[in-house]
Amino acid sequence: MFLILSAVVALGLCGCQRLDLTDVTGSLGDTAGKTVADPWRDLDSSRERFRANPKDADAALQYGSALRASGQRAQAVAVLEQAAIAIPNNKALLAGYGRALADNGNFQQAFDVLSRAHDPDDPDWRILSAQGAVLDQLDRHDEARQYYASALKIAPEEASVLSNLGLSYMLSNELPKAEETLRRAYAKAASNPRVRTNLAVAVGLQGRLADAENIMKTGLPEDEARASTAYLKQILARREQARADKITARGADRSD
Repeated sequence: MFLILSAVVALGLCGCQRLDLTDVTGSLGDTAGKTVADPWRDLDSSRERFRANPKDADAALQYGSALRASGQRAQAVAVLEQAAIAIPNNKALLAGYGRALADNGNFQQAFDVLSRAHDPDDPDWRILSAQGAVLDQLDRHDEARQYYASALKIAPEEASVLSNLGLSYMLSNELPKAEETLRRAYAKAASNPRVRTNLAVAVGLQGRLADAENIMKTGLPEDEARASTAYLKQILARREQARADKITARGADRSD
């Protein structure tokens, strides 16, 4: 979405309900998730550049990004880990490595690496936001929001940070707060598919399906609008099925 929607994992909502983050996602603050015309062409060219000089940090980052864009997350981790070992003090490389780890589901390791990439004397709001997204994936929502607050002090009303913060509230089932925050993000980046989807889901989870559908299809051609609203309904249906399954499981536990 993560952009294609990136940083995809399943996280818990309060009350043991689950939300699939292949549908609603947090941003790791880079461009690996963005849809490109031909990711495989980019992959081939970046592979050649990296193999020509494995100690070129920019080449490693470009290759890692191309691997992630083509869905090869484990390979991206391996490439960037190799480069980070060879060039241990490159902050940009560490940041890319940390994002790749998060993309691959290695959340605690991702947070540790992103912490090494962060320079308190020269803070980067993108890294702070990525750290928050990882903490949310570790169900450490209060800590995550401290990182988003720090990021917003540097980049006020930055849409990607607000989107992450809104998702954080969604994950803790604070839906009105999620909607309010995501509307701020939407006001800044209405064309961003992740922001749009996250806001629509937050609205739809509160039972306002018509409003959610309007958000999903605003500004889109008719065929894309139909596909987007169908996609939203799938997300909400899966969430409702997960809730129904949980109720059924509780009933079974009580009968034992």
